[in-house]
Amino acid sequence: MRSSILSSPLRDEKRIRAKTFDWGIKSVEAYAVVETGGKQYRVQAGDVFQVERLEADVGKQIDLDRVLAVSDGNELNIGTPVIDGAKISATIVEHKRGPKVVAFKKKRRKGYSRKVGHRQELTVLRVESVS
Repeated sequence: MRSSILSSPLRDEKRIRAKTFDWGIKSVEAYAVVETGGKQYRVQAGDVFQVERLEADVGKQIDLDRVLAVSDGNELNIGTPVIDGAKISATIVEHKRGPKVVAFKKKRRKGYSRKVGHRQELTVLRVESVS
């Protein structure tokens, strides 16, 4: 009885499927890694993301030319350190301020306490194209 369970047609079919398994690797959309404000961002066309404040008006189209890597979906090109001729076209959506960060220092029993707050100026970008 036990041998019939081990050699059932369903079990053999599963074993065959396991040997011919397709890993499901599909091509992804084009993306790029761009550096601005000392930070790196992975962006695709249509993405909306925040960067440190850029000096430009809202609605203006800008080009980010410090592109570190570009993928067209099949092939990845990595710069040394940047890719010549590659650029990201983006539109400025808005300027805003980030959340307040509070740095509080205290030394107990000494009457010493310092509270310093900071809000980072941010620019929201919408990626139009990766080229």
